Amino acid sequence: MKRRCTAIVAFAAGALGCGAEHAPPVPLGVNPHPVQLVRPAAAPLSATARLGRAMFFDARLSGTGQLSCASCHSPDHAYGPPNDRAVQLGGPSGRDQGMRAAPSLRYLDRVPNFSIGPDTPEAEHVNLGASAARNAGVARAAKTAGAPAAAAAAMVPRGGLFWDGRVNTLQTQAMGPLFNPVEMANTDTARLAARLRAAYGARLATLFGRQTVADPRRLIDEALFAVARFEIEDPSFHPYSSTYDAYLEGRAVLAPAAARGLALFDDPRKGNCAACHLDTPGPDRRPPMFTDYQYEALGVPRNTRLRQNRDPAYFDLGLCGPVRTDLARQPQYCGMFRTPSLRNVATRRAFFHNGVYGTLQQVLEFYAFRGPRPERVYPRARDGTLRTYDDLPPRDRGNVDTADAPFDRRVGQASALSAGDIRDLLAFLGTLTDGGRP
Repeated sequence: MKRRCTAIVAFAAGALGCGAEHAPPVPLGVNPHPVQLVRPAAAPLSATARLGRAMFFDARLSGTGQLSCASCHSPDHAYGPPNDRAVQLGGPSGRDQGMRAAPSLRYLDRVPNFSIGPDTPEAEHVNLGASAARNAGVARAAKTAGAPAAAAAAMVPRGGLFWDGRVNTLQTQAMGPLFNPVEMANTDTARLAARLRAAYGARLATLFGRQTVADPRRLIDEALFAVARFEIEDPSFHPYSSTYDAYLEGRAVLAPAAARGLALFDDPRKGNCAACHLDTPGPDRRPPMFTDYQYEALGVPRNTRLRQNRDPAYFDLGLCGPVRTDLARQPQYCGMFRTPSLRNVATRRAFFHNGVYGTLQQVLEFYAFRGPRPERVYPRARDGTLRTYDDLPPRDRGNVDTADAPFDRRVGQASALSAGDIRDLLAFLGTLTDGGRP
């Protein structure tokens, strides 16, 4: 985690640093410095995006004919899972567990390309035009493996799609589930191309030419380009319609509990959430994304409900594998996963990469108690010893963040967050749900 002073919260909470003691008093929950946020321009969907929309909801494109993109990414649930499973089910039987919790597809148009570079304030406000170019189908080379370990240790991974950032375009991201044997379970390109021709051959030929439709690989590429265009063009993927957005613009007043929660969210001595979940607009006035897109090893407990975890020698190491392979020899990144956006987080029912928690209350208690009361977080072995960081092999446990609040508390110390603090943080996180009323 990083310590950072933000400009939003001081006025609501009193003197919380950043020069707040010099700010004139304002009513609790009122934004004294409203800003007109810059949102994506609304326009009718292109023909390509309309085709992508049809494919997004079409279960016929899966190997079983039973699973569509929307099955795991429901528009009624902020394009996240419509259920409380830790991981989603798929595969030939429809009962195979996925490897990781399914993330929301909302706001992925803002995710920058994967890179490893210096940690600077300019890099953290990643409202980059490059992401728009990338999601038009233009991928960039990532600065990844190959640097000497000593130099890489001072560098910060950032960006990329999936929990491990292994791809850079929405077009490539859509390819993964289609051929994943425990998801949509297509077995080869020829069969998927045949399904696409049967359902959308005429429309694909009109948009991309008959030669494209005759070539299985090109056909699939263009079909997934259409899906990507749907995710980029359709306003439902980036509505920026939360109560907090209205608050930033001066159109809403936060309830007292939510205002206190915002103060805790920004306070580097308490929640310190804004150190990774940036909550202020960038210089371009685009709405904050509530993530710096960087990677952290948090040491969340092992999810024993996942079948893969029945093997005690199996570990999901994020950037180091097992899915991503190019950073496997850079152990300083083992156990790290990309920091997700907190937008619509209150609508989720599976948290962290392994879906180990089902409620936000549990998530905040993890942050509060991992350091001072680890017995509330981790299981005990048969001999009674506490199995701290049990979802990481011993060699990688040194990567877990212990430097900054709330993780800087040691065993026996008071937690950085009280029960009342957790209630207030929950109230604030609820203001990040799209569709909030001013």
